[in-house]
Amino acid sequence: MHASLPMYALPALRDAHERYWALIRTALQAAGVSAPDALNQNGIGTAFWSAPDLVFSQTCGMPYRTLLPRKVQIVGTPDYAVPGCAPGYYMSQLIKRRDDPRNTLREFAGATVALNEYGSQSGFAALASAMQSAQITAGQVRITGAHAASIEAVADGVADVAAIDAVTWRLLCAHHNAGAEVEAFAQTTPTPGLPYICSLSVDRQKVFDAVAAAINDLSQADKDLLMLRGLVHLGPDVYTAVPTPDPTVLTGP
Repeated sequence: MHASLPMYALPALRDAHERYWALIRTALQAAGVSAPDALNQNGIGTAFWSAPDLVFSQTCGMPYRTLLPRKVQIVGTPDYAVPGCAPGYYMSQLIKRRDDPRNTLREFAGATVALNEYGSQSGFAALASAMQSAQITAGQVRITGAHAASIEAVADGVADVAAIDAVTWRLLCAHHNAGAEVEAFAQTTPTPGLPYICSLSVDRQKVFDAVAAAINDLSQADKDLLMLRGLVHLGPDVYTAVPTPDPTVLTGP
């Protein structure tokens, strides 16, 4: 059995995540659900998430709807109280260099886009949908591998624009001064946030109850660090209904 919390795993949050997991684990054990002592700090990816002994993890909406809907259960969706979003929803912040005079996405037609990966809802799908709505394409796409690297690419001038998960953006601004050279100039349409998941063999309701209790029992300091405000249930259909753009949307066929 294994568990992880990989999606917002900044070094500054590691201790808070461990305390969070300790509360979840205690509540799971009280409910008769076996759980590992510690989080797997490297627990991410389709093979890990779809393992039959997965007790708890967090994935992104795009890999859930494209790779995991019949392999895992959605436990619930954490609410990070993202401004402008319903509970459990989030959006992406579109960022540019602070000295870039462009202020609308349409002005970035033909620009270089920094993209964490094509499997990301916040970095790719949200941006592709926004560009499609603006009726523009990029001139070039740079794959960076991570939101933090996309921010760095824009700051360094090797890319012009990127879409950053709004929770990640707040965390990186708070702990890594991400906003020093870049700024958010627009937001994408809200979509369901990053869901907690478990294997098909685990009692989903017991895990939901354990996580909800853990969030309630977290210290206010840890809630603030993790930006956690609650847990909501968003069903699988809510996730699978989100469109998945074709990669050619970014640069054209």
